[in-house]
Amino acid sequence: MADTKATAKASKASKKSGKKKPNIFKRAWNYLRECKGEIKKITWTHPKVATRNFFVVIVVIAVAGVFIYALDRGLYALLDLVMNMYKV
Repeated sequence: MADTKATAKASKASKKSGKKKPNIFKRAWNYLRECKGEIKKITWTHPKVATRNFFVVIVVIAVAGVFIYALDRGLYALLDLVMNMYKV
């Protein structure tokens, strides 16, 4: 029991004598400075590569859109055929 009271007193004393956190503006400034340092480490792609990749994505989206459209029209035609067959 005495050990827990001594430990509690010691932790309170260490908190009082410990360093205070810097104010919000100093912390924000440090954060922004670290962000700037991290952005400098990024390897940016060349604009030619980015443009080529952009067009590849556009072509893939167009092909997928045509495929989904054709599949939708085909299934709709099949459903129409089945519905008209049983309409007697």
